[in-house]
Order: sequence, then C-alpha cells, then structure tokens
Amino acid sequence: NGSWKRVASSKIREDEYTSPKDAKAWNTLFRVENWDDSRQWKYRVVALDGIAKYQGIVRKNPVDKEEIVVAAFTGNSNKNREMRDDIVKNVTIQNPDLLFFSGDQSYDHNDHLGAWLLFGRQFGDLTRNIPTVAIPDDHDVGQPNLWGAGGKKAMTLHGNTGGYVMDPQYVRQVEFAQTANLPDPFDPTPIQRGIGVYYTSLNIGGVDFAIIEDRKFKSGPGGLVPPHKGRADHINDPEYDVSKVDVEGAVLLGNRQLDFLEQWGKDWKNTKMKCVLSGTIFVNAAHLHSGKRLIADMDSNGWPQTGRKKAVRAIRKSFSLMLAGDQHLATVAHHGVDEFNDSGFSFCVPSIVNHYPRIWSPLGDPVREIDSPLKLAGSYYDGFRNKLTMYAYANPGENKNITSSKLIGRAAGYGLVRFNKRTRKITMECWPRGVDLSKPNQPQYKGWPVVIDQEDNYGRKAVAYLPTLKVDGLTDPIVQVIDESNGETVYTICANGTSFRPKVFKKGSYTVIVGDQIGKEKKIKNIKALDPSKTASIKVVF
Repeated sequence: NGSWKRVASSKIREDEYTSPKDAKAWNTLFRVENWDDSRQWKYRVVALDGIAKYQGIVRKNPVDKEEIVVAAFTGNSNKNREMRDDIVKNVTIQNPDLLFFSGDQSYDHNDHLGAWLLFGRQFGDLTRNIPTVAIPDDHDVGQPNLWGAGGKKAMTLHGNTGGYVMDPQYVRQVEFAQTANLPDPFDPTPIQRGIGVYYTSLNIGGVDFAIIEDRKFKSGPGGLVPPHKGRADHINDPEYDVSKVDVEGAVLLGNRQLDFLEQWGKDWKNTKMKCVLSGTIFVNAAHLHSGKRLIADMDSNGWPQTGRKKAVRAIRKSFSLMLAGDQHLATVAHHGVDEFNDSGFSFCVPSIVNHYPRIWSPLGDPVREIDSPLKLAGSYYDGFRNKLTMYAYANPGENKNITSSKLIGRAAGYGLVRFNKRTRKITMECWPRGVDLSKPNQPQYKGWPVVIDQEDNYGRKAVAYLPTLKVDGLTDPIVQVIDESNGETVYTICANGTSFRPKVFKKGSYTVIVGDQIGKEKKIKNIKALDPSKTASIKVVF
C-alpha cells in the first residue's frame, strides 16, 4: 500500500578476513521464510539508522514465461578495473531471468574484500534486480589454480599438490560473500579444516539448475601422477602417454557431489529442463596458452579422465546442458564418453577481460567433420584423449570484422542461454564486448548462436526402444526409466506433450514411472525393450 514493511533484520558480521591485515567481513545475510514468489516485490536495505540505503526488486518466479534466459560470465580480471558499462547496458536490454558468474569475480588474491566491493560497483545495477548465482574459483580464493583436495592445506603457492593456499578463515569469508544467497547446500557437512560447501540447486521458472563445486574436492596432480617434464599440472611432450596420469584415487567431483547429481537428476518437480552450473567444463579445449602450445592441462576438467567420465555420465542422465567458464576461451562442445556425442553439450563462456588468451587449434584432421562456418569445428580427442565435438569457438584475433576494440581482439564477452520450455530448444549466444544492442543487427562471435534440442544432451545412440507412452490426463509428464536388471535409473526427463518413446541402451526389462512427482504417478513394470524397427504403445491414463 505504498509503504515499506520490515521483513527481516540482521547484524553486520565483523568476522576476521585475515587479509588484508585487520580487515573485517562487514557483510550480512537476510533470510525471509514463506516468500510469496507469485509477484514482484520492491525491496530496500537500510543501515546506519537510514544513512545508507540500497534498493531494487525481487522478481516473481517466471513460471509463466515460455523462455527462461540466463546471462553467464567469467574472468573479471583486474588487468582492467574500469566499470563494465557496455555489459550492463546490453544485459539490461536482454533482460535475463538469471545471472551466473562462474568464477574469478576477483583477481586480487590477497584482498577479496576490496575486489568484491569493486565487483559490486561494476555489476550492481544488474544484481540488484536479477537473481544471481556467483561461485568462487581459484583467483577468488587467492591462488592461480585450485585443486581443493577436500580442504587440505596447500604445500606450495602454486597449489598443484592440492589444497588451499589461503587460511581457512579467508576461504570461508570469500564463500560467504559470494554464495550465502544460494539455497541451502544439499549436504552442509564441512570439508577439512572447517571449510564449508555450497553445492545445491535452484529452480527458476521451471528450469532447474544444479550448482556444483568442481574444484573443491578435486585432487592435485603434484606427487600423484607419474613424473614428467615440466610442471606437474602441464603435459608438453607429445610422445607422453596421457593415460598414465589417470591414476587410481584421483578425484574430480567426489562421491558427495556425484550422489547429489544422481538424486537431483531424478527430481523433476515443477521442472521442464535442467542445467548444470560449474566453474569450468569437463574437457580440455585450449591448445595454445598465451601463444604457447600445451598438450594437456590438469587445471581443466578433462583430468582426471575417470573422474570426468563419472561426472559426464551422471549429468547426461538428466539431459542437462553444462554451463561454465574459466578457460579464457568461449566454446560449445558436444561431449563423448564411450563414443563421440554420447553425452551432453557444454557452453564455456568468454572472459569479461581476457588477459591470458587461449586458442582452440587442434593439430591434424578431425575424426569427423561437421557443417560449420568455422574451419576447425568437428570431432577431436582432447589432450587427455577425451572425446569431444567442437561446434563453436571464439579464438582471439579471429573476429576482426566485429570491432577494432582490444577487448574484441582478445575475444572477451559473455554468454546468453535461452531455454524454451515449449519447444525444448536450447539456444546459446556469445556476445562480444563493445557491441551496442540498442542498435539493430549487432553481431555475435562467428559460429554462434548454436541451437540444440533438450534430448541432444543425452546423445547416446539407442540399442532398443520401449513402447511409446501415450498419456491421457497429464501434459508434459515426467518419465523415469529404470533398468530392472540392476535397479539403476537410466534417465529421467520431462516429456514434451503427451507422447514419449523411451530409448534404452541394452535389451532387457524396464520399469517406467510416469507422473508429475507431486501426487500423480503410474508405475509400469516388466516392459520389454524392442528392436528399433518394431513399434508398440502403452496407454497411461490419469
């Protein structure tokens, strides 16, 4: 009724930050239970008896929107401390439903507090009005690369033996500043030395996002992999057998997060589509690092190979797009585990400031060519012999037609993903720094947009099919397929419409659960898989 109502109050935290010396946290968290997300609300935060005020809007949950839009960012390097007016202007025009900052919001290794305040000035006109996910990566927690190794103390400043360089209190304060606004963690149990976790999920308008910590549990290669020339985390010898570094005991996501992805992948309440948000992608896509060729980089999630396979297999069971950053190189890749393209797509977005350019430049011909305006698109093995099909990449220096700006020359920018809940199409856009979206016909980086279907995110070829499910009384049913030989869930998906033909990957008997997971459910057991050439149907009535 035109007046403000107090819904929460909180005392400012003044916890020790440990760096810079004598710094305090100076932040707080507001939590309001039973929030009515069916409408938009204005909010205002008031401090110091009204001297300080900050306000914006809390948007309604966009469940009625056909298309949910995510703007994604990475690499806010301190090599350029200017405001990000061009990004803020363009993203405001695009009006996304979610902002995702995938890491390296801060490059001030010993002063996250100051860098976080700068980040707020740079992007505050977006974050004050749009739901925001920001997850810290290596530079945010004060080190050049991060293999968290479950929270142990790093033995070197480089950190390649695993663990955190900075004091646990510093890491806790960084993670509170960036992630305290997220939903509660799936499992809040701290890791070593009292460092917390934040992996969780967030549903925006019927698109469900898993937010994972792909660095926190990851093993460090130093002292773990067999010795080779040069840095422990870099392989530069083209004759080196990279299978040797896939050592027993090397961890990527860890069992806790794999369990989370398994359970999250089965839960489709009020969900049409799914997406996994992480620090970086599960492949090693960069060949040239600041002009120098690198065979394989263990900072990428292409290593450890077994851990990478476990992660990609878990993610594909929910038909999820993988959205991430960190690599200083924008790419769209279709991942393969056992065969090319048998898993999901990833979109690695470009850096906001690309101070350390990387380039996709594979040697030799592709295993399989694809139709693309980009000459190096196609199916390849990465440096760890992981399978990927590159659909788009934005190499520095290859988009000179867009603008002469130095930022464009280094292929800086951000990504935009459109999830269409009606068509189940996913559109990935890659926007350069310096373009002006208030003007018509502004170019994206060459090769974009890339459009895929939801079901492309489990591209594994069917060995057989179950009878077509024809559903009466429920539109867009959730379908879960369970292998009766071992009790494992093969996959879960929200079907589009009232008919769905489940594919399976071996002959045998299956249980199918159809419903909405909030009250309606039909379980059909002992369904025999059919040869692809044969057809049959099952009517499911609610």
